[in-house]
Amino acid sequence: QVQLVESGGGFVQPGGSLRLSCAASGFTFKNYAIGWFRQAPGKEREGVSCISNSGGRTYYADSVKGRFSVSRDNTKNTVYLQMNSLKPEDTAVYYCGRTDLQGTSWYALYDYDYWGQGTQVTVAS
Repeated sequence: QVQLVESGGGFVQPGGSLRLSCAASGFTFKNYAIGWFRQAPGKEREGVSCISNSGGRTYYADSVKGRFSVSRDNTKNTVYLQMNSLKPEDTAVYYCGRTDLQGTSWYALYDYDYWGQGTQVTVAS
């Protein structure tokens, strides 16, 4: 069965860095794009970044451009989200999801069919 497992979350001070991982199994990984979303308490889930199946196209929310970087290793069935210069407003549960990127936009929730369980990122002093 399809599984996505996030890891790498934690507590970090403002200005710090974290690298999240999304390990996939149960499907042909190289055929799918993977997106990162986050959800803060009381807020809707929002798109953070997405990477195409080959890694040739990447997308970012304006709020994280220049600070976050998404990459993937198709030999390890894993997508990474490098997060630098973290801010308190980045605090959220981060989820990875699977999409074929055939929809209208990479950040449309309804275009994702499987999700991981999430990993908590807390940025505070």
